[in-house]
Amino acid sequence: MEKKIGKIQSVHFGFGGYDNAMIGVSFSLGGKSWGTQDFWGDWSLERSERAKWSEEDRIKKLGEVVMKINKTLKDANKSSVDDLIDVPIEVTFINNTLNSWRILTEVL
Repeated sequence: MEKKIGKIQSVHFGFGGYDNAMIGVSFSLGGKSWGTQDFWGDWSLERSERAKWSEEDRIKKLGEVVMKINKTLKDANKSSVDDLIDVPIEVTFINNTLNSWRILTEVL
């Protein structure tokens, strides 16, 4: 496990994720000589009969995403995702793969 300090470099609410076929919030996170992406969302496509997820699953997931955005905004003392740019973060990687990240509330 490796922890790095950086900032939210950009944030966008809209289409993103897998082949831009999802709706949610996209983050670019980075620091000195490193960067990564994160996406919180779910499918924006019309559900087919063969899909393994239900409309209720999607609504639940998107509700969880909004609550996660709510917590992130509160932690950063911001009122809009647009205002999250340049907010300091701590990012945790496991085997060079993004595991999690958090707002560094202790430095705000």
